[in-house]
Amino acid sequence: MTAPLHDTTAEATPTAPPETGGGRKIEGRSLKQIAWHRLKQDKLALAGGCTVLVLVLVAVFAPLLVSLLGHPPNEFHQEKLDELTNLPKGAWGGVSGDFLFGVEPNKGRDVFSRIVYGARISLLVAFLAAVVAVVFGTLFGIMAGYFGGWVDSLISRTMDVLLSFPQLLFIISLVSVLPDDLLGLSGTGVRIAVLVLVIGFFGWPYVGRIVRGQTLSLREREYIEAARSLGGGSRHILFKELLPNLVAPILVYATLMIPTNILTEAALSFLGAGVRPPTASWGGMLRDALQTYEHDPMFMVFPGATIFITVLAFNLFGDGLRDALDPKGTR
Repeated sequence: MTAPLHDTTAEATPTAPPETGGGRKIEGRSLKQIAWHRLKQDKLALAGGCTVLVLVLVAVFAPLLVSLLGHPPNEFHQEKLDELTNLPKGAWGGVSGDFLFGVEPNKGRDVFSRIVYGARISLLVAFLAAVVAVVFGTLFGIMAGYFGGWVDSLISRTMDVLLSFPQLLFIISLVSVLPDDLLGLSGTGVRIAVLVLVIGFFGWPYVGRIVRGQTLSLREREYIEAARSLGGGSRHILFKELLPNLVAPILVYATLMIPTNILTEAALSFLGAGVRPPTASWGGMLRDALQTYEHDPMFMVFPGATIFITVLAFNLFGDGLRDALDPKGTR
């Protein structure tokens, strides 16, 4: 009896994956795994990301944190002030175990509690304004880059106009004529809504330019041509083919936009166009510190250092995220 021309048992057995010299299987890594591996190697980016996470947790759990370590942010403590000068008693602006960052001159409010609650205002405005800018910037940017022609010209000229518009002056003028009640909101809610919408509205052209440029380079790729040849419509190509490949640059630019929004909100509060007192805000605390910084500089140091650390943390994390998601990087 002749043997079969080929061994059927060999065909039924799947081929084992290749192994390294140590016996370990070689497995491919996804783009997410590669990006996470590159991000872990950037210690500064990780430090910035951890700081951002801590700041977010502080803002979310501000009432609990203040109840454990501080006092209500609008509670006066006149007994902590000198009767003649209205400056905090003790060194370093009245820093003590009960008042971790001292007390506010003239009013005696807990600086630590006001900084913690001020984080809620700054981060809320910065995050929501970034969301507004990303949504509008992505929508108009991808349309301009994909359709071209008069659509591109109209959107591009609109972006040029908005980029040349004096944002701070517009917000100050708008806030000065706003009513106290608007669309079911009142007081601080009105100011926050206006800050989010205006900062986001004037911020979307920056995102739009990035998205438009990326779309121009992607729309002629082979997979886009393949989608067209298979009958894919404009909506399918825009949101199923192009948008997933734009997530990385959009995410990176959003993380770099948030610190800019924080500085904008602080500047507006410093100029009196932000949230109204007695609501705590970092910019408002710096404005109040101008009256006493020559005699008690600590009231200016704490909110100023908080803004500096926050902006630096977001920038470090954004830079590290950009390097991790850059496919042309060498690290």
